[in-house]
Amino acid sequence: MNDENKISVVINTFNAALYLEQVLEAVKDFDEVLVCDMESTDKTLDIARKYNCRIVTFPKANHKSAEPARTFAIQSATYDWVLVVDADEIVTPELRNYLYARIREKDCPAGIYIPRLNRFMLRYTKSNSYDYQLRFFRKEGVTWPPYVHTFPSVNGRTEKIPHQMKEARFVHLADETISVLMRKTNAYTDSEMEKRAEKHYGLGALIGRPLWRFFRNYILKMGFRDGMPGLIRAGMDAVYQFVLVAKIMEQQYRNKNHHE
Repeated sequence: MNDENKISVVINTFNAALYLEQVLEAVKDFDEVLVCDMESTDKTLDIARKYNCRIVTFPKANHKSAEPARTFAIQSATYDWVLVVDADEIVTPELRNYLYARIREKDCPAGIYIPRLNRFMLRYTKSNSYDYQLRFFRKEGVTWPPYVHTFPSVNGRTEKIPHQMKEARFVHLADETISVLMRKTNAYTDSEMEKRAEKHYGLGALIGRPLWRFFRNYILKMGFRDGMPGLIRAGMDAVYQFVLVAKIMEQQYRNKNHHE
């Protein structure tokens, strides 16, 4: 196969042994699988070696998410086309076939948003079934902001996989418990504070952002169809926004008092 039509799979890891074997089994037929590890202390690297992955290391330091290592991992890939896969996501055969077919077409975009099927409280929910992730692109010029909940900057046109091709997707294996979500809320809001350092939030944002997030997820995305899990998930998203804004306001007060 011409190198122009080859794909590197890039997986960022830190103590990711729980699902990694399933993830690697699903991507073993790609042209390259690159694991960018942040100094794992579990069996992550043993599993990666078992599957003959190419391994590079990014220092863990005080990073709370994989985003600071994303650009390094992407630019370490051998081939021009890169598929970024999280260590708890399955690439379906339909997605693999779609991507290889698409890069052979003359009108192929520089980046493709991929639907991801999520689950919560032991079920794949209707309301959050498909969130789109920009994870496939030509690596030239790509940079990924070092903050959680960000998308890469891609050099060129992007498109979404058509909705009717719903089997061409990621399947998210993680079934996040309330405890896990609360830990992520604390860690991820710390990271987002850096991204929003210049924001000046007040009472309107403290009340309005959580209410909007709850309304969007529970009503617009029809979380109500999922019963109690849908209500809880929408509430957790609202809590995330409340904590984020509250932390930014707290920092504003600290900075103001420091200068007085």
